Amino acid sequence: MHVRTRWPWISLLLGVIVALNPVGLDFLHSAFFAGEQLARNIAQPIVLTALAIIVLVVLLEWLVRSFLVKRRARGAS
Repeated sequence: MHVRTRWPWISLLLGVIVALNPVGLDFLHSAFFAGEQLARNIAQPIVLTALAIIVLVVLLEWLVRSFLVKRRARGAS
């Protein structure tokens, strides 16, 4: 695997795709802009949990990429 950058672009792209599809946009709208309190109370924990999972995946990808870049810089193959 030839890692050229530490930027976690794969997981960020996946997160954007999940958030910007019609279902994701509907959940975001229900979580923060819905007129009913019940809809906001149901959707907010789902959206915030998904956001936390995506942040963890981004951090994990960044750590793996950092490890691979440092390993390659040392000359290990």
